[in-house]
Amino acid sequence: MDFDTPIDRRDTASFKWDVYGPDALPLWVADMDFASPPPVVAALERRARHGIFGYSLVPDSMFEALGAHLERRYGWSIEREWVVWLPSVVPGVSLTCRAFAAPGEAVMLLTPAYPPFLKELPAQGYRLVTVPTAPDATGSWPLPLQTMEAALTEETRVFVLCHPHNPTGRVWRRHELEVVADFCRRHDLVLCSDEIHCDLILDDLPHVPTAILSGDAATRTVTLMSPSKTFNLPGLNFAFAVIPDVELRHRFVATAEGLLPFPGCFALAAAEAAYREGGQWHAELLEYLRGNRDLVERYVEEELAPMTTTHVEATYLAWLDARGLGLPDPARAFRQAGVALSDGADFGAPGWVRLNFACPRSTLREALARLRSAVAAVR
Repeated sequence: MDFDTPIDRRDTASFKWDVYGPDALPLWVADMDFASPPPVVAALERRARHGIFGYSLVPDSMFEALGAHLERRYGWSIEREWVVWLPSVVPGVSLTCRAFAAPGEAVMLLTPAYPPFLKELPAQGYRLVTVPTAPDATGSWPLPLQTMEAALTEETRVFVLCHPHNPTGRVWRRHELEVVADFCRRHDLVLCSDEIHCDLILDDLPHVPTAILSGDAATRTVTLMSPSKTFNLPGLNFAFAVIPDVELRHRFVATAEGLLPFPGCFALAAAEAAYREGGQWHAELLEYLRGNRDLVERYVEEELAPMTTTHVEATYLAWLDARGLGLPDPARAFRQAGVALSDGADFGAPGWVRLNFACPRSTLREALARLRSAVAAVR
């Protein structure tokens, strides 16, 4: 597959490319600058030629492709009735909170955290219990169990786990997930497991779906997944929840009634093709992303001191610590230097920035060179 040749995305109403204007290289919002897998493009072309785009059912073949994917990659055998189809993961998190927490009750999550979680949940009337994480002496980000216990309130009803973690790129190990599951069991919390990046693990580490840890974990977990990050399909709006427990699932579905659109015909065609035929493209994508990840980490160490970066175990997002530069707003300074990065303040971590390296290597090298110029001007 050709991941090296840039595809011009300007003037395509691209959220990523058209927000900051023509002078900034956008390495911020989490979509990739690669064409989706050829089987996906072919499936969309076939669907478009039909010429009628009415309401769609989810065909048996869609579930079969999804079930085979989860069985093959994670050894997770799911039942069709466990699956609830969604337009994206963020509404799934909101629905989980609506279903299992009343306004004024609390939702716990680890920070830094995906910005919509920090903005949307309080706007819906929930109190956030944020638990800060931090790198240890090795640069890894351990699970802060003691801080979780100390932060818990009597009104906490839902624990939101980002797994793998965005923005730090951390893959939670099985023993850490077992600690989370036990924490939720002891405090009777519903576990909302956002696993949208689970197919983007770059190191030799397994992804363990939280729902397979134990029978109790299965009865209290809402797992949220999507092909959107893996196969670069976010504009098609397709995701799903896997909820094995019938009572949890009924409450979730009842809460969603009348709030969410049903999946569209193009989203279904693309998702099925991705899960059924996208394996080779996916393998080559991961290899290319590893090369970009290694380039970013090496470049930060050699050229961008005193900035540092966390080792990216999963995702295509590098989490950079720019606090040593002494800039009041690093993201703004980097935009002025011609690179648009995500502002760590939006994740609850001022002074950090997030860099999306899912782009052709030539684009990445140019962006890193611009960052070097910006850092040199500060030093």
